[in-house]
Amino acid sequence: MRLSSKNVFATIVGVIAIAITVSAAASLAETLPIGAKAPPLRLPGVDGKTYSLDDFASAQVLVIVFTCNHCPTAQAYEDRIKQLAADYKPKGVVVVAVSPNDPQAVRLDELGYTDLGDSLEDMKVRAKDKAFSFPYLYDGEKQEVGRAYGPLATPHVFVFDKARRLRFVGRIDDSEKPERVKSHDTRNALDALLAGKPVPVETTRVFGCSVKWSDKRDSAKKSMETWDREEVGLTPIDAEGIRKLVGNDTKKLRLVNVWATWCGPCVAEHRDLVTMNRMYRHRGFELVTISADSPESNEEALKTLQRNHVAGTNYLFKENDKYKLMEAVDKLSPGPLPHTILIAPGGKVIYRKSGSFDAMELKKAIVGYLGRVYK
Repeated sequence: MRLSSKNVFATIVGVIAIAITVSAAASLAETLPIGAKAPPLRLPGVDGKTYSLDDFASAQVLVIVFTCNHCPTAQAYEDRIKQLAADYKPKGVVVVAVSPNDPQAVRLDELGYTDLGDSLEDMKVRAKDKAFSFPYLYDGEKQEVGRAYGPLATPHVFVFDKARRLRFVGRIDDSEKPERVKSHDTRNALDALLAGKPVPVETTRVFGCSVKWSDKRDSAKKSMETWDREEVGLTPIDAEGIRKLVGNDTKKLRLVNVWATWCGPCVAEHRDLVTMNRMYRHRGFELVTISADSPESNEEALKTLQRNHVAGTNYLFKENDKYKLMEAVDKLSPGPLPHTILIAPGGKVIYRKSGSFDAMELKKAIVGYLGRVYK
């Protein structure tokens, strides 16, 4: 049978649609159904140990929470997960946290509520910072456990009975804000199981950041390529302009970095500054750099900024008097470069570093001001 051009086109579109649907379906894990046996796992933990289900064989009830470092919702529930583990440990309940995310599939602009990514090394930092008292396991390399259990978001709770049959899957409770919680779904499930009763509500919807499956790596890569093409400029500024700048009469948190092309540590910091700018700039944050190069070095300074993709607001001091520059930037500066200050709206300096900054320390100061959870 001969097809018309219209039918051929329709057929092609249909094939493409099917291919897209199959691809999308392949990228999603099917959530484990109630009554299913707990799939095996063997994962590294932040404590350096490797865990399997056998390590929790003595537990009357096993709670596996799929969570992560970067998600605002996940961070909103960290203390509640800790309390859940502490409250139910004497009753024979074991809580285990698993991060299912591929860290290379997370875009920088998805890290605006955190100082950390989702790598195993970053998980170790978060576990220490929050004093986690339960195993925190990494599934980001192969994501086999995540695919087997099928979490949809972080956090997503799976509760298994003594026979390791799934009895509850869903949320911890019904609100990110503790004061608004009305339904303690995970606790209700645990209480029922421990009392030998049926779980009142076996499944619930979940809310949080989507699981970052490895097929999202391409999106993360393309976002970097797009940002690298952003325009980079350099504008002259005088001492009065700098004083107004550090006065920060805006509503944004302002990071000011003074640097020069002849200062090796200054240029080396550009990479971290660019990363922070891409992480936080959609949250009422702005990066400002001020070059201490001579006005005659304008072209060299601009080329350095362009080469390092520093697409913040960039200035070059109009005079050759470096002391006048530093006096205008920060009266408490001892003088050496680089020099970095983090300024809250109204002009209060909440972070100051003469010399190379510690990126982790600076990111903690930024997110400490901006907040880790949705308002």
